[in-house]
Amino acid sequence: MRERILNDLKAAMKNQNKEVLSVLRMVKGAMQLEEINKKRELNDDEVIGIIAKQIKTRKESIVEFEKGNRSDLIEQTKKEIEILESYMPEQLSEEEINKAIDEAFSKINPTGMSDVGKIMGYLTPILKGKADLGIVNKMVRDRLNN
Repeated sequence: MRERILNDLKAAMKNQNKEVLSVLRMVKGAMQLEEINKKRELNDDEVIGIIAKQIKTRKESIVEFEKGNRSDLIEQTKKEIEILESYMPEQLSEEEINKAIDEAFSKINPTGMSDVGKIMGYLTPILKGKADLGIVNKMVRDRLNN
């Protein structure tokens, strides 16, 4: 994954693709920062985690841009998200997420909202990078409320 990003970064430089180049430089910078902190090269799961954080940050930015009525920034940020999502693994369908939640519920047997942390602790390693954990958390909470 790391090599793919670096190769795509070089290709974007050669092709003078400014949008892709800008996004990949940010990802590369985040990867380098994380590598310095961990004092080792990142594995694919860690790189995917960094990309997921970048996507999450941009989605939060879109909400703020909508409040400020900045449609120009919204469009640019959506393009950046599309570029980043091309590096993410295939996202699970709602049905597959529900199956994982069912499995977590059968193993943990939650009694109330206080067990959300246990369920998410079980689901996070399984779904990380494959599903938006914010949506998964909402689905778990909805199921516990019913």
